[in-house]
Formats: sequence, structure tokens, C-alpha cells
Amino acid sequence: MGLLFLPLLFLQDIKYPSVEFCPLHAGFAQSNLTKGINMNTAAVSAVFKERIASHAEHVKKVAHICTTEETTKQALILPLLDILGFSAFDPNKVRAEYQADFPGAKSGERVDYALFCNGAPVMFIEAKSYTENLSNHCPQLSRYFNATPEVAICAITNGREWRFFTDLSNKNIMDSEPFLTVDVTMLNENDMAQLYQFRHDKFQPDALRSLAEESIYLTAFTESITESLKEVDLDFVRYVAGRANIQRQFTQRYLESIRHIVKQAVQNTVSSMVVSGLSAPKVQEETALVEKEQEDPTAPIIDPENNKIVTTYAERRLFDLVKSILPDDASIEAKDTESYFSVLVDGKSNRWILRYFDNKQRPSVIFPIELEESDISNIERCGLEVSGNQVIIDTPENLLRVVWLVIDSYRFCCDDENFKRKPK
Repeated sequence: MGLLFLPLLFLQDIKYPSVEFCPLHAGFAQSNLTKGINMNTAAVSAVFKERIASHAEHVKKVAHICTTEETTKQALILPLLDILGFSAFDPNKVRAEYQADFPGAKSGERVDYALFCNGAPVMFIEAKSYTENLSNHCPQLSRYFNATPEVAICAITNGREWRFFTDLSNKNIMDSEPFLTVDVTMLNENDMAQLYQFRHDKFQPDALRSLAEESIYLTAFTESITESLKEVDLDFVRYVAGRANIQRQFTQRYLESIRHIVKQAVQNTVSSMVVSGLSAPKVQEETALVEKEQEDPTAPIIDPENNKIVTTYAERRLFDLVKSILPDDASIEAKDTESYFSVLVDGKSNRWILRYFDNKQRPSVIFPIELEESDISNIERCGLEVSGNQVIIDTPENLLRVVWLVIDSYRFCCDDENFKRKPK
């Protein structure tokens, strides 16, 4: 299994083709090795990572009861689209049951979701129930994609697995294999960085096409290198001998005579890399433990003037999340009391956007606006519970599932009309 580590040693000498479009024959395998593309994970915002991680836990928790397509859409698919900035409540961004008018479309045939940027469709999504296998479910999706040239990307998902397609093999013809496959329940940093490219405010079809092309190159190079290392053919032996500056004429007889030595060198290198890979995490863990002992950022903060007011890490996280939801110029302050934690507009105690009760058993928030039946329905659809006027949230990150309530409450608090004294 260690052979897959070795491409890192030799890729430095491979010149990547500099092209805008690489037509590959349709039979080329575009496998899940796309996960190996190293994206710039540092550029992904912490809030985005937290929201994606929270959604992954949500999927693990409720997926088993999403036995119908509609439940899967509401509980698993739309929440992820919302994280990507495609709100299901905004028809300028998401249109359900989208029907395009083109030759060959069957009567009444619709694609589940069309995502829009600047008034034009940019991506189609075909939704299936969580229990369905995604294989052989793409004919309808491909018809829509093939007939809509402005759409560069399409996807099919069951809420857990997302398969993304484009048209690398033939222009305007959807590839038979996905260029990217992401399992929401098994996310790593690289998956998050790749999903970040699909955000509404980051959506660039050309960049996504480049991502797809790079995944094809990576698959091709990895397969070629892996095959060379397994077989240790003479071309590979010649390459290694040349890199080692062996001062001999590389005849076939000579290369055959040193092939077993190169095989042994490959085995030694693999063993060394495996040992190094296993020991590195231990060193990192020890360093992390030392740093944690020096300073604990999650420790509660006690008010020096009133030791009964303790601002917990959860309350501080909640305030950070509120700031991430609202505009950058929003004038808000955090206010902690013995009973609850508030987020205020302009520091005014009567203009509170929310109050957070950090109860260890049932943490909850309340908002200054009255919850309508539609709000309660949407809250429950997002997997949260409503008790009276309180929304129960297990973790501060669950506030991100009710973003619209935070925004509506902020607007309510900013409107002076709501705070004028009414005549008797």
C-alpha cells in the first residue's frame, strides 16, 4: 500500500501541461483520486469550516431517517446549499423543479435544483434520497446539462455523497465520470477547500474547470507512477539511474542487471516514508499538548467586578458567529449578565438581537421578533427544536441553521420605529 506515497518524490520533475482545455478520451478513469489535489486550505474561512463540520455531524445524526427524496432535500441537501451561499429562500440563487425549454426535453421533465449567479444558471443538481445509490441516475441531468451551454457544472447527490461533473471529454457533453466526489460524513481539510470553490460569492466556472482538469492530470500521473513503481520497468530504472548520476552506458543489459537494486531502493524508500509519516503526528500531538498547557482559549472569563458573571467559551463563540452572519459594518456588542448572554445593537440593552441561555442541559436562544408558524416549521426542518419562544441549540454552531432569524432580529433592532413610545 505504501507505493501511493512515492509520487511525491518524483512529481517535482514532471512538467504539467500548460493548456486551457484537455480533451481526454471518454474511457479515461476519473477516480476519487481527485481528493489528492492540494487546495489552499489556509484561504478557507474558519466560519465556513465550522459550518461544514457542523453540517457533517448533522448528516450523521439524521441521515438514517431520510428515506424519501423530499426529506433528504430538506434535511441534508438544502442546508449545504445554504452554507455555500445558495439560499433556498432566494429564487435569484436557487430555483427548485427547474424546467428548461430545449429540443429533446421530455414533457414535464425538470431538474431538482438550478443554481443561479447574476441571473444565469451556473449549476444543476439532481437529488436522490439518502438510501439510493447514485450510479446510473444521471440521464436526465445530462440532458439538461448538454442543452444548456452556460452551465459548466452539475452534480448528483443523496445528501451524503456529492458527485460533480463537467464536460472535459467533449465540449457541452456531460462526462460519464465525476471530476470530484465528496462524502460529507468523511470530510477532510482538502474536501472543505474544494467545496469552498462552490460558494456563491466564489463561483467561477473557469476555476472549477481548472480544478477538474487538474484532477484528471493527477489521476493520470498517479496511475502512471504507481504502475512504474509496481513493475519497476526499464524506463523507470533508467530514470532513477540518471537521477543518481550513475556513470555508465545505460544499455538494456545493464539496466536489467540493476533492476533488482532499484526495486530494493523503492522498498526502502516506502518503508522510510511510512515510518516518518507515523512518527510525525506523535511529535505534533506533544507540541499541541505543551501549547494547550500554556494557554487554554476555551477557559471561562470571570467578570472582575462581579464574579457571578462568567462568560463561557460557548457564549464567546456565539458572538463570533453572529458577527460572521451580519454585515461587517454592523454595530453590535456582547453583554453578559448573571442570567443570560445578549448581543446588542449600539450597546443599547433594549435592542437585543438575541439572548443566549448557556444551560448545560438545554442551551437555547430567544429572539425579539415573534416566531411565525413558517419560522417554526423551518426551524424544525433544520433539525432544531422549539420550546415556547426558545430555540434549542446543542452547540453555538447550530445558530447557523437559523441565520434568517438573526438577520431579521438585527433589522428589527435597527428600525427606530420599533422603539418609539406609542401614544396612550
